[in-house]
Amino acid sequence: MQKNSAAFVLVLLVAFTACKGHEKKILVYANSDVQVDNTKTHITVTDGGPHHEQELDFSGGDPVTLDVQSPSGKLSLTASDDGLYILNLKTDTVVGSKQHVGAEGEGRITQDALTQKLDSLKKLVADQNVSDANQNYFIVPGKMARITPETQAKVFGPFTTVPGGFDAGSVPAIYKFYSMKEMREIIASLQKMTSSKIDTVPATKK
Repeated sequence: MQKNSAAFVLVLLVAFTACKGHEKKILVYANSDVQVDNTKTHITVTDGGPHHEQELDFSGGDPVTLDVQSPSGKLSLTASDDGLYILNLKTDTVVGSKQHVGAEGEGRITQDALTQKLDSLKKLVADQNVSDANQNYFIVPGKMARITPETQAKVFGPFTTVPGGFDAGSVPAIYKFYSMKEMREIIASLQKMTSSKIDTVPATKK
């Protein structure tokens, strides 16, 4: 009887997994409106303002290939695995990381903590110590990166702040991305807040 019950549970688990389906979510960052055809796989961007976003959702287990026409030429990029991606069609690199919102109380920030944060951000803009394992990302123009397998994760893009009252428990994870210009301004601000002299921001790759 127990064997039959175990077999029944296994069948249910397999059926649930099959019904769950596959999902790919691609967030497109660009300097202009993002024009997409009915298939959502042909994208056109032009020169324009500072930041535009477009979300593209796909179901099914097959890889999704995007054909892009931009001022810099034609691109073809493929999302093979399920998950949430960022496609950077801006003229500037975007950087970001997973945010640990609400993990600890925001007490008074010490000088050591500020210096540590500053060092971490300087490494990020220099594409140092960047990896999926560290949950931080350096996405140059014309490239696409898989951020997380969780398509329901919340991503706040460049020029968007994380609302103070945002319920972090309502999503699997939160990620924040910045343009390189924004990140340089943040680093400059942190430099002013530290008492010791900090080196200038290193040159970045595009």
